This record gives sequence, C-alpha cells and structure tokens, in this order.
Amino acid sequence: MDAEVEFDWMAMDGWTAEEVEHYLMGPFDGGIPGLVRRIRRVLDVSQRGLAAVLEVSQSVVARWETGRTSPRATVLLRLLRLAGLRARIQRSDTGEQVEPMRDDGARDRAGRRYPAHVDLSVTGWWCPRAAGSTAGPVWWRARSRSRRAPSIRFHTSRRHLYRLMYGTPVDHPSMRQLTAEAVHLDEVREQRRRQVLVDQPWLRPPPGWLAA
Repeated sequence: MDAEVEFDWMAMDGWTAEEVEHYLMGPFDGGIPGLVRRIRRVLDVSQRGLAAVLEVSQSVVARWETGRTSPRATVLLRLLRLAGLRARIQRSDTGEQVEPMRDDGARDRAGRRYPAHVDLSVTGWWCPRAAGSTAGPVWWRARSRSRRAPSIRFHTSRRHLYRLMYGTPVDHPSMRQLTAEAVHLDEVREQRRRQVLVDQPWLRPPPGWLAA
C-alpha cells in the first residue's frame, strides 16, 4: 500500500489557486524549482524565512518553487552564495567546465566591449583610417606605440576559416596581452629588417642619407 503523501499546507498560505494546484501535482523533477527548494533545504529555512532574507514576498518564493516564474540570474547566484554553493557550467558532450568570459577583456577606443562571438587580433599600432599621407601613418603609429594603443581587428565573415586553421580562442585577451603582442610584432619586424640588410647589403642606405 502506498504511503500517504503529506503536503505542507502552511507553506501554501497566500498562494493562488493555480499555484496550489500545481504544487499538489508534485513531485517535481528538479530544474530551477528544485534548485530553489534544495537551497532552502540546505539553509533549513521556510519559504517565509528565505523571502525575508531576500527581501521579497513569500508568494515570490512560492512561484519560483512551482515553476510559474524563475529568479533572475543575479538572485540565483545570491541564493547559491547564501547556501555555500557554486554553479558549475559544463559542456553536455564532453563534461568540460565552461567559465564566464573574463571581465578585463580588451575594449575599443570608446570603452565598449568587442562582440563576444568574434576573435581579436593585433596588426600593429593604431592609426586612423584618414591618415592618408606617407608621413601620417608613421607619426600616428609612433604616437600609439608611446601610448601603448595597439591596432585591434576582428573578422565576422572569415572567422570560421581562421578557426579551422588556428583553433578557437577561449576568450578575448586583455589589453595588456594585446599590447605585448604588438610589441612582439615590432621585434619580429625589426629582426626581419636586419636579416634582409644582412642578406642584401646593397639595400642598406648610405651613411648620412637623412642629413642630405
């Protein structure tokens, strides 16, 4: 003979008829309602007690537990912290843990974040597109080098090709990392220039050519 299911009738005080009906249909199979109930069990508090901690009404907690509404992500993280728990997000196919994107990722010159789905790369030091003269880009790049302002690019249509060749970066690098990459590009270019002059010395400018 099946055991009789006991319901917490006091917890239903203030619920709507639809919420009571949904609760009586239990048990629940988890999800957000089950997670809220688990947190409340870990904290050993009633719905009213949890509502008092969060400064919401008891009916709000009841709607979370019946699945009629869900807490915001910030509220859910707060609930996890209260219970001493931590959310873990992982890939369903491999089980690999997935972390949020870093907060110190590089931003554009207006202080905006770059689109999350693109991959960032450095081409050198920043130079405005309007600098059309021969001396203009040289001056701007020297200025950007002194200010540590790298030229950051990203592709939207060809990123899949680049990912096939080089793989998919886990995150956007920080501005410090991109600046270091621009410095490294300078070093690589200078090394190539010196090697060219060693292999082809006739390309070396004559002494004092700048003073002429």
